[in-house]
Amino acid sequence: MQRNEAEILAYGAAQHLFGDDTLRDRFLSLTGLTGDDIRTNISDQHFLAGLLSFFVRHEPDLIALAEALDEKPDTIVRAWHRLDGDNAHE
Repeated sequence: MQRNEAEILAYGAAQHLFGDDTLRDRFLSLTGLTGDDIRTNISDQHFLAGLLSFFVRHEPDLIALAEALDEKPDTIVRAWHRLDGDNAHE
C-alpha cells in the first residue's frame, strides 16, 4: 500500500470518527487531544497512524469503520502499519 493510499483511508477514518459524537468523544477522552490539536496535526503521518490505531485496537470500531469505508479490516490495518512506518507486512 502506498503512503498516499493510507492517508486517504485515514482521512476517511477521521470523517467517520468526527461524524459520530459518541465515537469522537471517546477518542478525545482517551487521547486527551483538543480540537486545536487535531486541526494542527491532521496532515501529520504519525497523527493519522494514531487515529487508525484507535480503530485497530478496538475490533467493533474497526469492523464498523471497514463497513463505513467499504474496505476490509485488513486494509485498514495495512494502512495503519504503512503510516506508522512498519512496512514489514506488505
